[in-house]
Amino acid sequence: MRYATVWSALCMSALVACSGQDAQQTEGAEQAAVPSPEEAALETVRQATEKYQDVNVAVQDGYIPDPSGACVDAAMVGAPASLGAMGLHYLRPDLLGITMPPAPGRITGTDGVIDDLQPDVLVYEPQADGSQKLVAVEYLVFEKAWQEAGNTTPPTFAGTPFVHMVDDPATEMDEAHDFEPHYELHVWLYRENPNGRYAELNPNVTCPQAAHSS
Repeated sequence: MRYATVWSALCMSALVACSGQDAQQTEGAEQAAVPSPEEAALETVRQATEKYQDVNVAVQDGYIPDPSGACVDAAMVGAPASLGAMGLHYLRPDLLGITMPPAPGRITGTDGVIDDLQPDVLVYEPQADGSQKLVAVEYLVFEKAWQEAGNTTPPTFAGTPFVHMVDDPATEMDEAHDFEPHYELHVWLYRENPNGRYAELNPNVTCPQAAHSS
C-alpha cells in the first residue's frame, strides 16, 4: 500500500506539473498572438486602403496624379541612388485643403487634420506594361494648418514622428518639392522597405521609363 500511495503521489505531481506547463505555453501563445499597437494600426490602414491597389478605384475616390507626372527617385531629391525611389504620387486635394489648380507659387493647404484611415497621398510604382502597383500610403499636412489647428508638436503615426519638409533656399534642390513647409510620412504597407517601414525612399521601388519632369 505504501508503494501504491507513493506512486499515486508521483503521478499526481507529474500531472500538475504538466498542466502548469501547458497553461504557461497556452498563455505565451495567446500573448504572442496579440498584435502590438503599431501592428494593429498598420493592419487597420491596410484594410482601409487595399481597394486602392486598383489605381482606378483611387481616381474614382478623388485621388489625382501629381501634376508633374514625375516618378520620384533618390536622384530627384539629392539622395544616393542606393536609397531607391518613392514612385508616382496620387493626392487628395480635399483631404489637404488644396484649391486646384493651386495659386502661383508653392502649393499649400488649409486642412489641419490627419485621418489614419484616409491617407492624403497614395504612392504607386509604374510597371513596364503601363500599369501601376500600390507600394505605400503617405500622410501629409501643411505646417501652418497643423499649427492653426492647435497642435504644438509634430504629428505622429503609431509613435513615429512625421518628417518635417522645408525648402532650403541655399541649395539647388527643392527639398519641399514645390510645397509650403509641411509634415509627411510614408508608410510602406505594400512593398517591403530595407530602409525601414517609414523611410522616405525604398530601394525595392524603381522608376522605369518615368520622366523626371518638374
